Amino acid sequence: MLKSKLTSLALMATSGMAAADGAPMSFDVAEDLSRFIFAAAPVFDDGMPAFGNAFVTQGYIYEDGTLDGGEEGTLSDGSPAFPDQVIGRWTCDGYFVGDGARTTSGAMVITRQVFEFDNGDILINQGAELADIGVEAPRAITGGTGSFANINGEMTQVLLGMSDGYGVRLSVEIPSTEQAATQDPYVDETDHIEWDSGFPVGPLDQG
Repeated sequence: MLKSKLTSLALMATSGMAAADGAPMSFDVAEDLSRFIFAAAPVFDDGMPAFGNAFVTQGYIYEDGTLDGGEEGTLSDGSPAFPDQVIGRWTCDGYFVGDGARTTSGAMVITRQVFEFDNGDILINQGAELADIGVEAPRAITGGTGSFANINGEMTQVLLGMSDGYGVRLSVEIPSTEQAATQDPYVDETDHIEWDSGFPVGPLDQG
């Protein structure tokens, strides 16, 4: 009981703080269209992905705010536009839903995203991605390593815009209510006073 209370207090105290080891709690993503591959079917007459089409893509994770103001994060050759601000690699796979690539509002794809940071930490989430620009969409956190090993709950994503050819630009954030879980939840109980009730503890002598 004491340990659970101390753990709760520790998590409350760290809520709203950055993760341990400097892991980012908000960041931007720019898709590299040279890494976007989708299935041969189903597609529309123009060859664009239709409902149910499977795909995989990759891109760059940038420091928060890098893509503010409509900045493009990827050059035409697939290289990062701001290499000094790249902090990791983003991989996304899933399926087109709605009206496929023609979706103009609501869920366009259902995806899994893997964020691999340069410091070795990994964060994974799943959920729907919206075609609407500037609309916050929740995503379920499904796993992680390093500073993200203990985190769960949800994070949010906002579509900042799409490049020519439908490359996405995203703003991603882990709400402060989830950030506390990136801290070590173990609380050392070796240095505290135990209350002795005077009653025996353990099996009673039935003889």
